[in-house]
Amino acid sequence: MMTQLENARSGRITPEARRIARDENISPENIRKRIAQGSIVLPKNRMRRLLKPCGVGKGLRTKVNANIGTSKNSSDIAYEIKKMRAAIEAGADAMMDLSTGAKVPKTRRAIIKKCPVPLGTVPIYETVINGFKRYGAIKEIRDDDFFVALEDQAKDGVDFFTIHAGVTLKAIEALRKHPRILDIVSRGGAFLAEWMIANHKENPFYNDFDRVIDIAKRYDITLSLGDGLRPGSIADATDKAQVTELKTLGELRKAAMNSGVQVMIEGPGHVPIDEVESNVILEKTICGGAPFYVLGPLVTDIAPGYDHITSAIGGAIAASAGADFLCYVTPAEHLRLPTIEDVKEGVIASRIAAHAADIAKGVNGAKERDIAMSVARGERDWKKQFSLAIDQTKPKLYRKASKPGSRDVCSMCGEYCSIKTSRRCFKKGK
Repeated sequence: MMTQLENARSGRITPEARRIARDENISPENIRKRIAQGSIVLPKNRMRRLLKPCGVGKGLRTKVNANIGTSKNSSDIAYEIKKMRAAIEAGADAMMDLSTGAKVPKTRRAIIKKCPVPLGTVPIYETVINGFKRYGAIKEIRDDDFFVALEDQAKDGVDFFTIHAGVTLKAIEALRKHPRILDIVSRGGAFLAEWMIANHKENPFYNDFDRVIDIAKRYDITLSLGDGLRPGSIADATDKAQVTELKTLGELRKAAMNSGVQVMIEGPGHVPIDEVESNVILEKTICGGAPFYVLGPLVTDIAPGYDHITSAIGGAIAASAGADFLCYVTPAEHLRLPTIEDVKEGVIASRIAAHAADIAKGVNGAKERDIAMSVARGERDWKKQFSLAIDQTKPKLYRKASKPGSRDVCSMCGEYCSIKTSRRCFKKGK
């Protein structure tokens, strides 16, 4: 069977591609061409039925991903599924299961069974968990063990893998020569670095990237080439280690594409606001226009409890500059495992950033929705305003809790409503 990429290159438009074309109001042929070029990816494992496929990339609406998953201190599968549902209800386009708690395979299978949108994982987590169980230490993990989790998760139906194949000996040497405040903040990147340094060996995902490609191709899994050396401090952004890794990811993307496997590239975490656009341009240049999946970017380090806001600021700038996929950040980032409410707030913040960027990029229908909202505000049509809002729940609650004194105004201005005053002045109806 052919992959989505191979179908597109052969001139075939798959049912999923037609669905994306309809959802995005773009011709199926344009979707096909962009998949064939690698500027759009359509994550879908051939092993499962996907109720709500989505496309990520050039000319499409900026997508939002939400992370869920257990930890050693919290392994309630039912609660993670509730978080998944809350994220999707809030408008998340994709999910990632980052579980590291008890019963990782069981957790993943339960989430996949209930998940209607593309689901991603970071297989190195399961590799390390199994390695500790079997050998007692990361350094004892065998080369072949790194590929067991990929195969198992592929069979379960995972749609996209984060693979930290760019954490190479060369990149680690760049990190040694150019020290950071926070060396490696990616869990996957840190696991691999520890294994490589302890064993004086190259990253198996890089060394045997053909094996990664083979598994991805058999199941038509999209590779999300991970930024294991992303900066965790704005002072470390766009440094030698980050750029060294990015160059490697650009090379690996070519290898995967040549084999018929879809690829997107993951981007930096903490980046000063004046470097966000240049990071997007750098990725698009080095990686041949591949869809860019950004983690944040967080534009300041001093807002714990509000990092959904620091992320949304960076995400809006990144997406307006050409990034295609925003990984949400919740208010709990750096502090704890997120709650259901944290998940919802993270998704909403990222959706606001994505939509603001879509207006700047001229995405079909983006600005029109804002115009419709403005018309509804002019007419004080509250029901219409709620229906157009990114979050339809909070504005209803705010309106209900206020006592405006009239259905025609809000409690901010009341009888002194500027809209009513100007409409009287210019004789524009009520």
